[in-house]
Amino acid sequence: MIQAIELRKSYGSTEAVRGVSFEVGKGEILGLLGPNGAGKTSIMKVLTGYHYPDEGRALVNGLDVTESPLEIKRLLGYLPESAPLYPDLTPAEYLGFAADARGLEGPARKAALERAVEACGLASVWSRPVDALSKGFRQRLGLAQAILHDPEVLILDEPTTGLDPNQILEIRGLIRELGKEKTVILSTHILQEVEAVCTKVVILNEGRVAAQGSPASIGEALKGEERLSLRLRARAAAPKAEALAERLSGLPGLRSVLNCVAEGEGTYAVELSWAKAADESGAENDIAENGERVFDWAVASGFSILEMTRRRLSLEEIFVKLTQEGGRA
Repeated sequence: MIQAIELRKSYGSTEAVRGVSFEVGKGEILGLLGPNGAGKTSIMKVLTGYHYPDEGRALVNGLDVTESPLEIKRLLGYLPESAPLYPDLTPAEYLGFAADARGLEGPARKAALERAVEACGLASVWSRPVDALSKGFRQRLGLAQAILHDPEVLILDEPTTGLDPNQILEIRGLIRELGKEKTVILSTHILQEVEAVCTKVVILNEGRVAAQGSPASIGEALKGEERLSLRLRARAAAPKAEALAERLSGLPGLRSVLNCVAEGEGTYAVELSWAKAADESGAENDIAENGERVFDWAVASGFSILEMTRRRLSLEEIFVKLTQEGGRA
């Protein structure tokens, strides 16, 4: 398990990490998601003992990074943002060096090398110099050294950088498999990466935690927002989309009409947003009540409801709200 407890890290006058806390256990894959400069790499450097925190604590399997740095490094596999490769070595020589540094010997060394080469698809470039490899193969080689010693904890900084679509799918599949038995943290600014791989996410903005949990739970918590997507058909004269949006805006408790587009022949695509605010009794409005309001409005206003579905916020929408609109879930 990894625990970050009120981590703070500054570089001169720049506060890169501002009181960040989270934890991730065995069999979980945590994604650190945020724009450039959000603090993702700084947190990873603290967790690996590359940098010590200015304040707070970082624990790996109960060991403090400031008190047991060597023990923690034995538990970790780390792929930094720029893979630490020697351009004049071949993958065979580089991974052999990494195996020696990890203290692997005899049959265990041979098995570890074979496992890493197969997992990362390096057989075809095994004897080529590193400086002759593509960016994708260099990234694979960096990942191979991170998993070579079968670590309990993997920390991966932008692990699919420079890979083509097929390679990305392969590496994501490998990370998912590794995450079944290990503790994995990966950083990314690619939203699809988190949705495809991670069981938990921490969204960072300006060195602080803007939200954390599963993507679904963050969406539920985000400002208590509920959304309904509708297709409406006018039973009589069809109004302009702008006029329909104005009429819909009077629905009780509605936060906003996010979308109202005429599709032709008197039909409209509409998206509505409600704040899940508490009423006088303290009970929250739920999506069923909002649906009833829309139904009653449609009957009274001369519209048929062709479709009505609840829509969850996508991770992209959550990310924009939390990192550009200054939100916090």
